[in-house]
Amino acid sequence: MKFLLKNLNVYYDRAFQKADILIVDGNVAAIGSGLFVGGDAAVFDFHGAHALPGLADPHVHLREPGFACKETVRTGTLAAARGGYTAVCAMPNLKPVPDTLEHLNVQRELIERDAAVAVRPYGAITAEERGEALSDMEALAPHVAGFSDDGKGVQSEALMRAAMEKARRLGKPIVAHAEDESLLKKGWAVHDGGYARAHGLVGNPSESEWRQVERDLELVRETGCAYHVCHVSAKETVGLVRLAKGEGLDVTCETAPHYLTLTDADLQDSGRFRMNPPIRSAEDRDALIEGVCDGTVDMIATDHAPHTKEEKAGGLAHSLNGIVGLECAFPVLYTKLVLGRITSLERLIEMMSAAPARRFGLPGGAIRPGEPANIAVFDLDREFAIDPAEFASLGRATPFEGWRVRGRCLMTVSGGKIVWRDDND
Repeated sequence: MKFLLKNLNVYYDRAFQKADILIVDGNVAAIGSGLFVGGDAAVFDFHGAHALPGLADPHVHLREPGFACKETVRTGTLAAARGGYTAVCAMPNLKPVPDTLEHLNVQRELIERDAAVAVRPYGAITAEERGEALSDMEALAPHVAGFSDDGKGVQSEALMRAAMEKARRLGKPIVAHAEDESLLKKGWAVHDGGYARAHGLVGNPSESEWRQVERDLELVRETGCAYHVCHVSAKETVGLVRLAKGEGLDVTCETAPHYLTLTDADLQDSGRFRMNPPIRSAEDRDALIEGVCDGTVDMIATDHAPHTKEEKAGGLAHSLNGIVGLECAFPVLYTKLVLGRITSLERLIEMMSAAPARRFGLPGGAIRPGEPANIAVFDLDREFAIDPAEFASLGRATPFEGWRVRGRCLMTVSGGKIVWRDDND
C-alpha cells in the first residue's frame, strides 16, 4: 500500500517545514518537497494544512467489555481517530476488571478485533478495583501500559506501598486516581465551586486530591516507583508535583482540557458539566496553566468517559460523573491555549503526543522516515462549532458543546492506515 500526502506543513525534527509525506507499506518512506509517486497510489493534496505526530491520550474509557451501551472499543477508537489520536490507553474500570490475565484477555480480544487506533490497556492495581488485595500484577505486566484503579483512589497506604514496590520491580508505572475518601462528605453531590455553593450542593474538596498525592509521593520516595497522577485539578497538586520533580522523583502528571479552559463560574446545571474531579476555581485553573508553561504538567489527557443520555440527564446533582473529549480536545486547546498566546503549538504537540508516547510506550510521538506512520492532519485555519451530534462516540455530553473553535482534523493515519478522513475536505 502506497499513498502520498502533499503540500503540508510537517512537524519534523521539532520544527515545521513545508513538505510532502510518502507512506509505503505502513511506514513513512520519505519526507520532502515535490515527492512523486506513480502507478495507482493515492495522492491527497492538503493545500498547506499541518501534519502533526498522531495524538496520544493516556486516559480514555472505552467501556468495553461490560458497558457497551455507553461506548465500545470500535466507537471509542473511531472517536479517537476523528480527533487526530493514533494511540490511547484504556482505563480498567470494566466488567470483568482486568485484574488477571484471563480477564485482560477479554479486553485484548475486543481491541484486536475492533480498534481503529492503537490501544494499550491498563491493568488494575487491586482485585476488582476493591482496594483490598493486589491484582495479578506479574501476569498482567507484559501486556499493559501500567497499573491503575481509575475511578477510585487506593485508600490503604500499606496496599499502595506494596503495589508500588511490585510495579517498580516489574518496570511499570502506577497511574493514580488520587482521591482520599475520608475527606468526602457523605452524600456529596458535585462541585466545591461557586455555582455548587449557590445551589446548596456539597462537593468533593480539592484536599481529597492533593492529600492522597502527598501520601503517594512519600511512598514514591520510599519505593522508587514510577508514578503518574491522573486528571490533576487542584493548585496544591501542581505544587506537590513541581517539588517532586525538583527532587528528581520519577513523577509525571496529566490534566484535562476542561480544567485548563473552564472554572466553576462557567458551570451550568447540566450533566455535561459533571465530572470527577470537578471543575474548580480560577486560581486552580491558573495554577494548571502555569504548570503547562513551566513543564510541571507533562501531558493533557481527555479522560474521555462516555455515558448514556439517560445517565447524563440528571443535571449537576444527579448525573453520573464523566464527559467525552476525544473529538474536540485538540481544537479546544489550540484555540484557547495557542491562539490565546498561552503556549506554543510545539508545546501542545509535546503534551498531546510526544510526552504520553514516551511515558507509556505508545506508538508515535514523532514523524520520522523509516518508522510507522502515525500522523494527524489538521486545518488550523478552519473554524467550526463543536456539535456532539456529529461525534463518532456514543457519548454526547461535553461542556464544549456549541463552542466555536479552530483546528479541524482532516485525516488521521494510524499504523500506516487511513482511519479517518473528513468527507468535507
